[in-house]
Amino acid sequence: MVRSDVIKLVREELYKDEYGVTRARQKFNPIYARVDSVTASEFFDGGRNGLNPEFRMSIFAGDYNGEEIVEYRGRTYGVYRTYRAGTDILELYVERKGGTNGKADRPGS
Repeated sequence: MVRSDVIKLVREELYKDEYGVTRARQKFNPIYARVDSVTASEFFDGGRNGLNPEFRMSIFAGDYNGEEIVEYRGRTYGVYRTYRAGTDILELYVERKGGTNGKADRPGS
């Protein structure tokens, strides 16, 4: 499997600022992946369940630590399911949805 696309797994960490207020910050882990469109059946099954499937991203399983957000080509996606495709390959199925779109998705950015 050729993994030639770079995606960023996004993890949110909570921390306390200098005033003791709990805040969130994002940590990015860039990794290589093979990015494909989802199959027609995945697209239609997801649509029936209120999802908007867009990509299947195959990665090395050891790179994944349960992240729920992926950044790819300046856009942000939510992971709605994972699938173990082999001993060392994990597939992430992602969708674009409200609340996870980054600055690059807004007009005028």
